[in-house]
Amino acid sequence: MTFKTVGILGSGIMGSGIAEVAAAAGATVIVRTRSQATADALLAGLEKSLAKQVEKEKRTKEDADAIRTRVSVTTSIGDLHDCDLVIESVVEDITVKRALFNELDRSVRHDAVLATNTSTLSVIELAMETSRPELVCGVHFFNPAPAMSLVEIVRPLCASDETIQSVIDFAQDCGKQPVEVKDQAGFVVNALLFPYLNNAIRLLEQGVASKDGIDVAMKGGCGFPMGPFALLDLVGLDTSLAILDALYAEFADPNFAPVPLLRRMVSAGQLGRKSGIGFYDYRK
Repeated sequence: MTFKTVGILGSGIMGSGIAEVAAAAGATVIVRTRSQATADALLAGLEKSLAKQVEKEKRTKEDADAIRTRVSVTTSIGDLHDCDLVIESVVEDITVKRALFNELDRSVRHDAVLATNTSTLSVIELAMETSRPELVCGVHFFNPAPAMSLVEIVRPLCASDETIQSVIDFAQDCGKQPVEVKDQAGFVVNALLFPYLNNAIRLLEQGVASKDGIDVAMKGGCGFPMGPFALLDLVGLDTSLAILDALYAEFADPNFAPVPLLRRMVSAGQLGRKSGIGFYDYRK
C-alpha cells in the first residue's frame, strides 16, 4: 500500500504542518478547509514556512516551489474521494470526529486508509463509524509537525497489519520516527506528559513558585528545552484541557483531573499562543 495522494481534514497548525510534511515527502496533498479564508491562510502560512527554510538554506528554492505546487485546498470533502490516505486533524472533540469519519467513509473511495491525528481520543470509536474499520488507525504527529521527529502510530483492535505497516512506511517516508502504540487514552507521550503539566499548574495555584520560576527550574534542573507553562501555551490550553479530560474519563486517576485554574483560563479565552495570551502574554 503506497500513499501517493494524501488528504488532510483541518487547516489549523497541525493540519497545515502535516500537509507540508507529506508534500515534502513527494505526495500530492489536498487539504479540506471550511472556508476560502482558512484556505488562503493555510497557503500563505505554507509559503512563509518554505521561504524561511530557503532563507536558512535548509531547502533550495526549487525544492520549496515543488512542495508548494503539490499542495492544493478545497472546501468540499468530496474532493478527497481519490486519496490513498486521509488524515483527520480537527478539534479534539469525539462527537465532531465521529461525524467526520462517518462522512469520510461515504465520501472517500472504499479502499483508502482513514487516519486520525488525535492526541488522546479513542481511535476504535472513530473506526466503528465506518464500514472499513480494518483500514482505520491513528497517525499522531507532534507540533510543529515539520520539525518534530516522532509520530505515534495508533493500532485500534480492528486495524489490519497491512494498514499499520502502510502508515509506518508513510511516516518513515516523511522522515519521521514512528512508534506503534496501543489504542489507549494518551498513548505514550501524552499519558506521561500531561500529569507533569497538570502538576505544574497545581504548584502555581498552590503558590509554591511563580510560573517563571517553575519554567526556569524545569529547564535548569531537568534539561528540558522549555518549561511547562511555555509548553502549555504552545500546545494550547484548550487542547491541554481536552487531553486531561479524556485521560481522566478513561483512567479516573487524580493526576489526570484538570487543575481548576486551567479550566478557568480556558473559560476566559486565555488559550496560549493561539489567542495571544495564556500563562504568558504574546500580544506585545
